Amino acid sequence: MKITARELNRATLDRQMLLRREPVNVVDAVRRVVALQAQQAASPYLALWNRLTDFDPAELDAAFAGRLLVKGTLLRITLHAVHAGDHAAFHDAMRPSLRGARLCDRRFTRTGLTAADADALIPDLLEYAERPRTAAEMEAWVDARAGVLPKPGVWWALRYVAPLLHAPAGGPWSFGPRPSYVAAAPRPATGDTTEESLRVLARRYLEGFGPASALDVAQFALVQRARAREALRALAGELEQLEGPAGETLFDVPGASRPHGDTPAPPRLMAMWDSVLLAHADRSRVIPPDYRKLVTRTNGDVLPTLLVDGHVAGVWRPIEGGIEATAFHRLPDDTWEGLAAEAKSLVALLAGREPRVYRRFDRWWHDLPAAEVRLLPG
Repeated sequence: MKITARELNRATLDRQMLLRREPVNVVDAVRRVVALQAQQAASPYLALWNRLTDFDPAELDAAFAGRLLVKGTLLRITLHAVHAGDHAAFHDAMRPSLRGARLCDRRFTRTGLTAADADALIPDLLEYAERPRTAAEMEAWVDARAGVLPKPGVWWALRYVAPLLHAPAGGPWSFGPRPSYVAAAPRPATGDTTEESLRVLARRYLEGFGPASALDVAQFALVQRARAREALRALAGELEQLEGPAGETLFDVPGASRPHGDTPAPPRLMAMWDSVLLAHADRSRVIPPDYRKLVTRTNGDVLPTLLVDGHVAGVWRPIEGGIEATAFHRLPDDTWEGLAAEAKSLVALLAGREPRVYRRFDRWWHDLPAAEVRLLPG
């Protein structure tokens, strides 16, 4: 069976709850969408606002506080919010990538310690982090135990490699700029289970972002392509195969939603780093190629975007009086009306939390092209 580019777009949007807002609680919603990018503390809140009917940010606060949802370094070696039941498998699947990226980095190797030395520290580190500890407390503990110079490289590596979570610290979005850490529970499994865990992650990825290729799995998680191919090969009896728009082999879970390519996609004001923008090797599924460098900046920042007919069409930011929307091409009046309704709802959400969310990223706006710029009042 062959699937078109537009059908791929609609399949992903549907699984990500972006074709319509749905009446789902936040814990089940995060389970469905697999993972929410969370480098910026507000982004999981805005991601769920885009996806859920009557989204209440207090429900997400409570889910983080109760550890029903957790935040830690996972996919692409960046912060993600995931369902608590997914964290152990996701972290285990990522272990080779996390270890390679940090224990082979000069910031760690120049300490003179080895990967085995790091492994020996982790069990006691997790015991120490049974209750939340500040970064300063964690670094002091590691410094005292490691006994090497330069010491910061040891804690810098362990905070990625060890199964640690960010502990909620209050503030408008549950997590502040200075993280505290707490050990994940349950403890990691003994033995080498990383390939089994990668199969779990690959199947969960297809449920939330498929149909997709082995390259897509590798991109989403930032794992070696050979590992991604092997995970899908091992799952072959459980998956369907399709032919993509360029003749590539795509995989999907049986019975998954694949709406018609003509299915309407409403306009949305997407969060920074929204996972739907980053989940595929070929990001043209959602980001037109001409716009990719505009919304993904030189340092990796992915700006808050306008999603129009299922594709990025511009960017937005809060300003005095509402939301400033910058479109990279001209948009029809009915689209602007839809974006205006979204802006009114978003301004109401932000009013009680952080009206000028993402303000520190305003520097990127000075060199953006603009076919149309409108103030959408709150």
